[in-house]
Amino acid sequence: MVREPLTEEQIERGRALGTLLRQARADRTMVDVARAAGISVETLRKIEGGRIPTPAFFTVAAVAATLDLSMDTLLARIDTAVAPSSAVAV
Repeated sequence: MVREPLTEEQIERGRALGTLLRQARADRTMVDVARAAGISVETLRKIEGGRIPTPAFFTVAAVAATLDLSMDTLLARIDTAVAPSSAVAV
């Protein structure tokens, strides 16, 4: 099975996710957050850096829970941060 290339919007949403998680982490270390979420520090680093633009749902859920973020809040913030590519500026 061939994986379709990601769209620019999907890549941007991944970057926005990473930025939001990094901001929510605040002064906590990557090691502390990764350990509490049950993921590797390298995975968290890649998500925060936008190098994994479509991380697994349960990975995102675990990090969000560790940072006391609801998935609804996270989604709303990402939607706010990323303007749809289909929107036309007038």
